[in-house]
Amino acid sequence: MTHPPCIQVENLHYTYGDEVPALRGIDLTIADNDFVAIIGQNGSGKTTLVKHFNGLLKPTRGRVLIDGVDTAHRSVSELAHTVGYVFQNPDYQLFCATTREELSFGPRNLGLDEAEVRARTEEALTYFGLQAFAEAPPAILGYGLRRLVSVAAVYTLRPRIFVLDEPTAGLDWRATLGLMALVGRLHEVGHTILLVTHDMRLVAGFCRRSLVLHEGRVLLDGPTRQVFGQADLLQQAQIELPQVCVLARQLSSQGIPGDCLTVGDLAGSLARRLGERP
Repeated sequence: MTHPPCIQVENLHYTYGDEVPALRGIDLTIADNDFVAIIGQNGSGKTTLVKHFNGLLKPTRGRVLIDGVDTAHRSVSELAHTVGYVFQNPDYQLFCATTREELSFGPRNLGLDEAEVRARTEEALTYFGLQAFAEAPPAILGYGLRRLVSVAAVYTLRPRIFVLDEPTAGLDWRATLGLMALVGRLHEVGHTILLVTHDMRLVAGFCRRSLVLHEGRVLLDGPTRQVFGQADLLQQAQIELPQVCVLARQLSSQGIPGDCLTVGDLAGSLARRLGERP
């Protein structure tokens, strides 16, 4: 099924101040219900790019369209109905006295009636497993819980598009998988997910499309399996593949597909290969 575009970027340039070009002519289209990893080294332009999607930044040149509407003519609050942005550091986002107030703030700020605000808040507390912390100040919670609160606060706005900027940074692997399971469920019910990350395991395991930025330009863009097969260009962008991908390539001479992305991929390929032997 082909989905219509929800984000269109046309010849996007952005310069910090007078001298620092961060984006140098980005062209791309993101479809509804896509799950896209945006990857690249620090300084490649990842965060600068996604901050254009919710209006935090406006193009120096070119334009960004959300559902066909130029973001240059929309405020951050107007775009928040469609694009939810989760900051890399949850402490930049959290400021209310309790978790319940934190989750209520966004819907109330949108002008919704109190019944709707309460309904959205309770739904988010349940979805993210935060009921036990509803009356606790977010500031005293552990980092993993603060991260969940920051995502839940965006969830209450009910945006169709979620932009997650390094959402698993600082989390252990168990907490990372728990958060990504929740994000995966959002994708399953139709949300568009844009994941800015340095963790290639997440990209391999969850993202069906990968966009590689390098020095403010798009270096690679396509299905993750194909992008991960471009070893020379990934090396140029200083991106290291997950160890399972490296191992699969090393075993390709033994009949194992070199494009395995996950441990499950590799295990299945090994099992099939062993089953073929007489």
